[in-house]
Amino acid sequence: MKILEAIRNIFRIPDLRKRVLFTLFLLAVYRLGAHVPTPGINAEALAQLFEQYRGTWLGLIDIFSGGNFRNLTVFALGIMPYITASIILQLLTVVWPFLERLQKEGELGRRKITQYTRYLTVLLAAIQAMMISLTLMRSSAQGGVQLVLNPGFGFVLMTVLTLTTGTIFIMWLGEQISDRGIGNGMSLIIFAGIVVGLPRAIREVYAKGFETGEWQLHHLLALVALMLVVVGLIVWVEGAQRRIPVQYAKRVVGRRMMGGAMTYLPIRVNTGGVIPVIFASSVLTVPQTIAAVVPQNRYLRDFIQALAWGEPLYTLLYIVGIVFFCYFYVSIIFNPDELADNMRRWGGFIPGIRPGRHTSEYVNQILTRLTFVGGAYLALISIIPEWMISGIHLHHLPGAAGQFVDSTFPRWLLEGLGVQFYFGGTSLLIVVGVAMDTVNQIEAQLTMRHYEGFTTRGRIRGRRT
Repeated sequence: MKILEAIRNIFRIPDLRKRVLFTLFLLAVYRLGAHVPTPGINAEALAQLFEQYRGTWLGLIDIFSGGNFRNLTVFALGIMPYITASIILQLLTVVWPFLERLQKEGELGRRKITQYTRYLTVLLAAIQAMMISLTLMRSSAQGGVQLVLNPGFGFVLMTVLTLTTGTIFIMWLGEQISDRGIGNGMSLIIFAGIVVGLPRAIREVYAKGFETGEWQLHHLLALVALMLVVVGLIVWVEGAQRRIPVQYAKRVVGRRMMGGAMTYLPIRVNTGGVIPVIFASSVLTVPQTIAAVVPQNRYLRDFIQALAWGEPLYTLLYIVGIVFFCYFYVSIIFNPDELADNMRRWGGFIPGIRPGRHTSEYVNQILTRLTFVGGAYLALISIIPEWMISGIHLHHLPGAAGQFVDSTFPRWLLEGLGVQFYFGGTSLLIVVGVAMDTVNQIEAQLTMRHYEGFTTRGRIRGRRT
């Protein structure tokens, strides 16, 4: 088979073999940390408490930590503090001239920004670890369940040091994979943390479906078919791009004639990647997190219930938030005016479009349409798994609208399939996207050394739209 031949080709190249084995070794080290618990924690009582915080930012941390937070291991915070720090510095680059100048300085400036990201990661990890330790002690005192064996300042200090050190170590692992391994280290760590929960998800589906007699074989086949369709849609859209033709005029440099070539400006359909989904999820978990800290606040109770998974208000705000952050993030990372100026400076132009302002408006128009399509795609991918788990509770609408929906719409749409599947929309996007990027990098290494890769064309090419 071609896949087996490609795997053999990987191990025939000494440099590529070392990179792949180095990456696998560091990922194995990362998984070993999932079995080292934080001192002073009652693991059984923590598992019960975790169910109460499933819809808060703690649940989001658990997804990206590969289930480490559920057991509060030394890697409980995962890579989330680093991701948050990176996002904050990306946003500050737009409004802070100092960071903007650093970004334009090239490799030296990027190194300084990376160093600032590390410092901010340590600070955020320490703050999150302190919040977790204080929340555990408060919940232990209020609930009567001894979550913390020896509460006090010593426990807080030990937890902050342990979890912060774990995050720093994970950050170092990711940087080593990026420098000396294959693929993006941070993305691969998130990928490993998500994929490792797949066996547990399969066991849960089997236990809650087949052992109870609620599921039949055709239910399983329908679930597998739906998951394959969703994964196929992600692969199809993530590789899709709009290619804008760019013509460069001929010019004389010394005694040589330069330019005159036709090239393309590729713009991805999903330019923002998974960032808009993470932003929208984080914003919607803020009220739920506040309610978890202040559970007896009567002013938040009704609002929190309306923001539960599957509720109409939650679904609406989630979709609007994803589309909004798509436009927001794309406006930060893509500047049509700067692109048009660079094209004019190097003698490039889009056939049929005047250089300068007209080129900027043309690119901005295309980018606006593609961003809307990308936002709709992200919203669809994010809503499908949530519908499978809890349904879309349109019958909870107030008044006659809720009664009409309750009596008309099928129950499988309103209450979901009851599938407690591990992969949510964010997880699916990360897993498929990281897998595609890693395979692309391996393809490039094999093709450069005249070996056949995983695909017949030598690369996984972007699809034209």
